[in-house]
Amino acid sequence: MSSKQLLCFFLMLSFFQIGFTQEKGDSLVLPFNLKFDNSKLLSHKTYISKNQDTLSIDLFRFYVSNIEIQFSDKSIFKPANSYHLIAMDDPNSLQVSICKNENKIISKISFSIGIDSTTNVSGALSGDLDPTKGMYWAWQSGYINMKIEGKSSSCLTRKNEFQFHIGGYLYPYYAIRKIVLYPNKEQFEIAVDLGILFSNLKLSETNSIMIPSKIAMDIANFSQSMFTIE
Repeated sequence: MSSKQLLCFFLMLSFFQIGFTQEKGDSLVLPFNLKFDNSKLLSHKTYISKNQDTLSIDLFRFYVSNIEIQFSDKSIFKPANSYHLIAMDDPNSLQVSICKNENKIISKISFSIGIDSTTNVSGALSGDLDPTKGMYWAWQSGYINMKIEGKSSSCLTRKNEFQFHIGGYLYPYYAIRKIVLYPNKEQFEIAVDLGILFSNLKLSETNSIMIPSKIAMDIANFSQSMFTIE
């Protein structure tokens, strides 16, 4: 390769990098910060809940849908078909790109935890809704809204495992829950604190939920308090 060709190559590479950076910087991103009390949520790290359960988290995933952004100038943006799978094992999923960044202050964010009934009865879909993501039961039960798996010495189960698969789209077990947050500042994160959820559970008594049920609805209710602005 001649020096002229080499120069052209590096110029093209630079333009590509600049374009990629601008495209990423021009996007309005909702950043999620997964936590357990005051600590970063890490796979297999040991935590102690407020109920004195010693536990570790192997898997944590949940769906965010029906996002609506309200800005300080009262304008509203609501993306169509906004379904996003947030996963502890996928750092890229924690940065949810919403729309073009217009550098306006967000005054209110609302979204649902889970998948609405209309989408549930649409059958297996693609993208983050693809069944290969491990968040789809079957057409009778639909999508799993939130999945938490781990281990605790409090669980008298095989390998001391606990499994919470929270979902359901039919009455009386409609598990989707709405979250409303008020950032009112330029820089913020959406904190998701699993410690709050486990403060409402005793793992010696509740350690396996695999179908839509009353206790699944209770955990769906508890999960609403996990989401705050930081």
